[in-house]
Amino acid sequence: MTPEKPTIADIEAARQRIGPHLIRTPLLESFTLGELCGRQVLCKFENLQMTGSFKERGALNKLLTLNEVERGRGVVAASAGNHAQGLAYHGQRLGIPVTIVMPLYTPVVKVVHTQKMGARVIQVGENFDQAHEYACELAEREGLTLVHPFDDPDVIAGQGTLGLELLEAEEFDSVLVPVGGGGLLAGIATALKARRPSVRVIGVEAELCASMQAALAGQPFQARGRTIADGIAVQKVGTLTTAIARELVDGMVAVSEGEIAHAVQLLLEIEKTLVEGAGAVGLAALLHHRSEVPGERSVILLSGGNMDITMLAKIIERGLTADGRLTRLVVRLPDIPGALAAVTECISKERGNIRDVVHHRTFSNTPLGEVYVEFTVETRSHEHVAQIEAALRARGYDVRRLALAGDGER
Repeated sequence: MTPEKPTIADIEAARQRIGPHLIRTPLLESFTLGELCGRQVLCKFENLQMTGSFKERGALNKLLTLNEVERGRGVVAASAGNHAQGLAYHGQRLGIPVTIVMPLYTPVVKVVHTQKMGARVIQVGENFDQAHEYACELAEREGLTLVHPFDDPDVIAGQGTLGLELLEAEEFDSVLVPVGGGGLLAGIATALKARRPSVRVIGVEAELCASMQAALAGQPFQARGRTIADGIAVQKVGTLTTAIARELVDGMVAVSEGEIAHAVQLLLEIEKTLVEGAGAVGLAALLHHRSEVPGERSVILLSGGNMDITMLAKIIERGLTADGRLTRLVVRLPDIPGALAAVTECISKERGNIRDVVHHRTFSNTPLGEVYVEFTVETRSHEHVAQIEAALRARGYDVRRLALAGDGER
């Protein structure tokens, strides 16, 4: 049986509960991002919450609705990231025992961080669905209260408090909401449509895991790969969240891995703020799919900043590639002395900075007497890359441009 949809009254009540315990994060206009996106852009910095994510809004609201018996027994949830940390942090602060079931693949740093916040962590299953199934069994066996990360009215109402803060701070035409299971989207849409129905609510997913779009279309879903926006990589969206989205959401946009990386890199470089892949999808949509987003004044929700630091360098490289500031060129050369020097001279004359050079001889289909050489080059823009390619072709070289893995070849 599907629980009842939360109302604007539920969201107002949630704000009264959680308001004293959370940061009212800033909503600031970015003039530089506005120039890049061709409209006014407002950034909501939810990555500045204590646990680095909006998720603690819903987690805390759920904890504060428990009765004394439920608090004493404790809660359990399945999560590999932000929901786990929000629940663990506020559970420890309120004296409520918290058990988190994490999939086996969860990075060690997330397991340790959640444990340091006082939670009991159990690792079970290959993915969220298997971890959630075990969490449900544990809830029944130990009498714990299950706190679903998105498909729960109290959690949705807690996430909806973010929408009330937006309405009180600024006027805007549209808001771009990262979508995983749909809890944030459902909460934001409920709040905004009740108070200012003219605002267009646009959900944003990663192309590789666009499960909400599939659910809204009534189609089966299968993930196409692993996304750098792991915080919204949800295979099965919520029943309640889907019903709310179908009724209140104005549109959905899907963004590629390169577009997400580009947005992460720009937020780091321009706004001096670290945002995880899931939190950067709104900017990615504005930058690369602006025709799908109505309005002249848009809000992007920087929903979290808990990025695995080992991934940061790879994401920045993808972002620089999308921005035309890093490229890989493969040039076919005669395998004779001086051939490599001639190519490097040509690239240098065009003011390209060669970062790396790799020869492909033995393990390629290159004819004898020839070699493919791969150059990684720092550049200024896509136009600059095209200028270098043109200069090489003018000298008779066969040249191809490669994207980073997963972004295709040009």
